[in-house]
Amino acid sequence: MGIAITGSFVHLHTHSEYSLLDGLSRVSDLVTRAKELEMPAIALTDHGALYGAVDFYVAANQAGIKPILGVETYVARTNRFERDPRLEGHGKPFHLVLLAKDFTGYRNLVALVTTAHLDGYYYRPRMDKEILRQHSKGLIALSACLQGELARAIQDEGIDAACKVALEHQEIFGAGNYFLELMQHQVPEQQAVLEGVREVARRTGIPLVATNDIHYVHAEDAEAQDVMVCIQSGKTIDTQDRLKMIDHPELYLKTADQMAALFPDDPEALANTVRIAEMVDIKLPLGELQLPAFEVPPGTTPDEHLRRMAETGVRAKYGDITPELRERLDKELSVIGKLGYSGYILIVQDFIRYAREHGILTAVRGSAGGSLVNYAIDLTDIDPIRYGLIFDRFLNLERYTLPDIDVDFMDNRRDEVIAYVTEKYGADRVAQIGTFNTMLARAAVRDVARVLGMPYGEADRVAKAIPFGVTLEDSRRNFAELRDLEQEPHVERLLDLAEKVEGLVRSTGTHAAGVVITAEPLSHLVPLERSKGTSAIQTQYEDKSLEKLGLLKFDFLGLSNLTILDEALKLIKTSRGVDIDRGRIPLDDKKTFDLLGSGETTGMFQLESAGMRRHIRDLKPDRVEDVMAMVALFRPGPMDYIPSYIRRKHGQEAVTREARRAEDEVRRGLPAQWRPCGRDRAGMEGLRTLRTLRIQPRARRDLWRDRVSHGLPQGELHARVHDRGPVIGHGQLGADRDRGRGVPPHGYRGPPA
Repeated sequence: MGIAITGSFVHLHTHSEYSLLDGLSRVSDLVTRAKELEMPAIALTDHGALYGAVDFYVAANQAGIKPILGVETYVARTNRFERDPRLEGHGKPFHLVLLAKDFTGYRNLVALVTTAHLDGYYYRPRMDKEILRQHSKGLIALSACLQGELARAIQDEGIDAACKVALEHQEIFGAGNYFLELMQHQVPEQQAVLEGVREVARRTGIPLVATNDIHYVHAEDAEAQDVMVCIQSGKTIDTQDRLKMIDHPELYLKTADQMAALFPDDPEALANTVRIAEMVDIKLPLGELQLPAFEVPPGTTPDEHLRRMAETGVRAKYGDITPELRERLDKELSVIGKLGYSGYILIVQDFIRYAREHGILTAVRGSAGGSLVNYAIDLTDIDPIRYGLIFDRFLNLERYTLPDIDVDFMDNRRDEVIAYVTEKYGADRVAQIGTFNTMLARAAVRDVARVLGMPYGEADRVAKAIPFGVTLEDSRRNFAELRDLEQEPHVERLLDLAEKVEGLVRSTGTHAAGVVITAEPLSHLVPLERSKGTSAIQTQYEDKSLEKLGLLKFDFLGLSNLTILDEALKLIKTSRGVDIDRGRIPLDDKKTFDLLGSGETTGMFQLESAGMRRHIRDLKPDRVEDVMAMVALFRPGPMDYIPSYIRRKHGQEAVTREARRAEDEVRRGLPAQWRPCGRDRAGMEGLRTLRTLRIQPRARRDLWRDRVSHGLPQGELHARVHDRGPVIGHGQLGADRDRGRGVPPHGYRGPPA
């Protein structure tokens, strides 16, 4: 890893928000605090899962701290298949901390966690000693907390039994890879266990290690963490027989001096934290594209096969490959090949072909429609030449994110297409993608108020004073109604606690459309679990973490509109004997545009919201480009210009034109296609225009658009932009995007000089 270990203490037992509704620590806060304390490394050991591993790995490396990936596992008392509640019920499984020493250890950790979820889930995801023996290579084990098998043996059976447990663990993981944990949280029963652990170490020679069972970053966060545990358990803070971790508020990230003060007689246990960190050398394959192999004719590469398909398709659709088409085709194929995405496009084209051959209505939307290659191979049915669509919005050599082709299927037959790719690539290589549900501001206020015992009406009054989509911090600063309410001390306490839990992960979910397909079994790199309430398998990593690992998300969206359309086509055929080919439906039918202009668009995809119906009624579209323009404009930001666009269409407002090319774009009704003008009118290459706009905050994007629209001199533009603050640079992009999204794709070598 190249990160030197020079500190005096390393935390090896650490929970984050991904220990769902148990840990309060945000990954970024853990890493920041460890950096402030000049700690050379830190571990992440969430309960039973690896949800936050990739985010943590990236954040720690960016901070110059060695990341240690781990998990606090649940080990079945008997075996992972046992479902007897008397043996394996709530609270029965033993805890054990596992840390990955290297990439082999990481893969074994992933395999263990996956097996615990898929085979051993009963109240908790449980593994057993059988699979621990099979996947022990590259792992370090720590004996864990009071719920560990060692601590249980000390309390329930005595030192002899505890020594037997410790020696068995050492036999599983190997000498030097198993350590006995010392913890001191001022819990009464912990003192007896501490002495027992030391005695086991004396008898067996197994080394000790000092840890703190971190659940929050700062000491003052203890109350908020206690509230979070109550949210999880459905209790209030006044409930008597509940877990009260606040009674012993020691579960925070302590300094090296504080840890040394806790264990003045155990210098080796303190030093062993650093020794363990030195044993760790793990490197995850970030940014290395890992596509499944798409079967192409013998002696042909995916690049060659895609070119052959594209050239055949262009000839079929255009009659011949003109010089202009050749230039466009070669450019697109060159970019696709350099980025390594030929296989990705072939895979998408293949399952779209399958859907069409089996009568499953499908459609592709988004930037993929700008590709001539996609059109030629029948991945899309939109002619990018006719409509002036640009390829650079789909893929370019400066793109920071992986390609994303949104494919819609009939919602009642979407699963058939997923079943097809599962059979084609292997059930162990295909999975749906997990997501995380977080506590938004209003929900956080209501949850915390319930835990504090506040009347529902009062909690509801406070929650409704928070605007939708606005954080508590911004609401408290900017909205007088909320400021007035928090003049009451109990409301102020409520908001303080709610602000600490706001945005934290509260549960997992399943991505509405995302499916990941990999070259090798998923469980070699990605931990898996079952979707809630189903037998379907999904990843424990969300889509952005998968992207960082070089795994591409394939979007299989279920769309009810397509199901309705299919039923309509069948009814027409049955009742009137007319077999309608969607591809032959004319796009200039006057009755259709009259209907659209009436605003009666209920049931029409993207045209049925109240706002859209109002605008489409005012627009009175008379060509398909008008509809395209409205869909492009109807989004935050551009929608401010809809009234002006409508007035200009009807000749009620003058249209200023500064270049013939811009005039042509306006005439064709494509306001979303202003981007090609970037090369000519703003003096910037199109790719740089796209990149610049992608990374600018919204307030500054308008200035860049000014340059495109009005030809501002570059020096004047930069002066005006910098008046608003510094321009976001490439190095900041990953940190500024949600959860650190910004790992360059395979083949990316940075922007041109």
